[in-house]
Amino acid sequence: MGGEEDTPADRGAPGGPESGAGAAEPSSAEGLLDVLGVAAVVLDADGRIVLWSPQAENMLGYTADEALGRYAAHLMVAEEHFERVLHLFERVMSSGDAWSGEFPVRCKDGTTRVLEFRNMRLLDDRGDYYALGLATDQATLRRVERDLALSVRLVDQSPIGLAVVGTDLRYVGANAALERIDGLDADQHKGRRIAEVLPFVDAEAAEEAMRSVLASGVPLLDRQMVGRTPADPDNDHAWSVSLYRLEDVGGRVLGLAISVIDVTDRHRATTEAERARDRLALVADASVRIGTTLDLEQTARELADVAVPELADIAAVDLLDRVLEGRPGRVLADGPAVIRALAVAAAYPTVAVQAADVPGERAHYGADRLVTRCVRTARPVMVAEVDDDALSCIARDRQAAELLARAGVHSYLAVPLIARGEVLGALDLKRARNPYPFTEDDALLASELAARAAVCIDNARLFRRQRETALTLQRSLLPETPRHLVGLEVASRYQPAGSGSEVGGDWFDIIPMDDGRTALVVGDVMGSGINSATTMGRLRTATQTLSRLALEPAEVLRHLDEITAGLEPSLATCVYAVYDPHRAQCCFCTAGHPPPVLIRAGDGPRLLGLPTGAPLGVGGVPFREVTTELAPGDRLVLYTDGLVETRDQDIDTRLDRLLGLLRTPDASLEDTCDRLLRELRHGGNHDDVALLVARVRD
Repeated sequence: MGGEEDTPADRGAPGGPESGAGAAEPSSAEGLLDVLGVAAVVLDADGRIVLWSPQAENMLGYTADEALGRYAAHLMVAEEHFERVLHLFERVMSSGDAWSGEFPVRCKDGTTRVLEFRNMRLLDDRGDYYALGLATDQATLRRVERDLALSVRLVDQSPIGLAVVGTDLRYVGANAALERIDGLDADQHKGRRIAEVLPFVDAEAAEEAMRSVLASGVPLLDRQMVGRTPADPDNDHAWSVSLYRLEDVGGRVLGLAISVIDVTDRHRATTEAERARDRLALVADASVRIGTTLDLEQTARELADVAVPELADIAAVDLLDRVLEGRPGRVLADGPAVIRALAVAAAYPTVAVQAADVPGERAHYGADRLVTRCVRTARPVMVAEVDDDALSCIARDRQAAELLARAGVHSYLAVPLIARGEVLGALDLKRARNPYPFTEDDALLASELAARAAVCIDNARLFRRQRETALTLQRSLLPETPRHLVGLEVASRYQPAGSGSEVGGDWFDIIPMDDGRTALVVGDVMGSGINSATTMGRLRTATQTLSRLALEPAEVLRHLDEITAGLEPSLATCVYAVYDPHRAQCCFCTAGHPPPVLIRAGDGPRLLGLPTGAPLGVGGVPFREVTTELAPGDRLVLYTDGLVETRDQDIDTRLDRLLGLLRTPDASLEDTCDRLLRELRHGGNHDDVALLVARVRD
């Protein structure tokens, strides 16, 4: 190696960095030449040293005083290399051709060091020739060459997009991978900022991050960016971007190195996983929020509320009118459908709500309506991109279509509500502010919600029909107030439980007796539903029969106790009172029932202190009677526990509330009934109420 020479073609002509606007500016920072430690030596035509650089002194150990004026061959070359070095010197000086290669040089300390030389002839202004020798340590040069080659090959062949930007944040260079990612070649990158290269990304945020790394020197690693590039302007891509500050060996900031890895597939997988988690969370949330009551309209509202805004901007729940009437929900092919809207919900105020059918009202849907197609085929109907023709099939009329267009509705989805194999109706979904069209995944999610909600809706529908049947039965069993009662004026009320509960077995009766007496009865069968209403009817019939036998109240309750034991449900409470106008007395007997209230004329109300007694159906427990004198104007209030019992207050507090209300007289007994129900009852009460108010005539 040390003795072989290289021709000029072997090494090529000397080169250097491209000059730039700031290339001539002085700098104290070290550069590549300092890393290489390039030494410069100038020889005259005879081979004597006339110039000796400090780097030469550092490399070989000779000071300038020791080197200047001496023959270079004698100072630096071993005797065995004299002939070769003189030949090379003569060739350079005579031909003017440069020579470069490796040569062993003797140092002051006697050691030999292999240097990489570049020699060339110089001509001064007087026509004299000189020889310039530039030398660097061979090992250092090879290391730099290897590092440079490695860097170049890594940059050129790396699958990772790599770029360098200057301190002005303009591209200096880009590798082939980044060219493929961006869809622009390296020349189209150079001199441009990120906003000019990638107009579809958040360039402002990217440049802010670049400035931060330039200022702090702390790398920014694996920052996610999402956007579009000229290579694929129609689809979003995701990249993992890292930034590193570049400095020379002296610490001068040169710019930034940028690495870009396309992680679109990972981003899409992560996004899809997040969507899947969101869908599962929505389904789980629906399981909790839908079906909290057996109220049909409330259940429909819960479904609509769950659907917005996670799935749609506007949601409506529609049921076939035939289903609500208890008939099969079949829609004939090419035939219309009569649908009743139950609920409408919107994620924000919008005129699209005005285009929806009014909840509770029937609407005739033509065969071309998309909701009609949905309930007829029992399959989802989706219009990803809504146009004018689609709007005409979504809206009920032209005005509604204009409202939907004004609201910006651009995507539509309807899924059937199917329970127990029967189509009940449809969940109608629209998107306006949400920019994404409905997808097959959305249809699957909506169908899952609809399937879960449909069972709750069907339960509420069936319960409503059962409740209406029980109410009809119960109302048919309740009496009308007799027109002629001796010495008494009576008003009555029956109020069923709130819409979320079943019908109970409360009843009242006003029974005129042959001898002029009047039996007042209020009772409550334990439990609820049709069975309780049926039991109530049988007890009422038995009570009427026993009353006409002129039996005493205790004897009546004893017989009712025996009858109740054989019924299902087999427990009931009852208060039985008989008013005798001839004696101005009222005889009371109770079976586990709340005490009546007596209001004396000119005095305040009080609870009658009656023996409570056991409920009917317990059996074997005697009933005791209590007789009270009544004067003209006195009033009695008989009621079931639904009037005074609540879940949030104790019974004593509620009874005090009842007495407080009765301290204020009303113009009529009817007004008293209405006021008591208005003040003591609310929509959420879970029990029926039977109420009797009687006044002794003057």
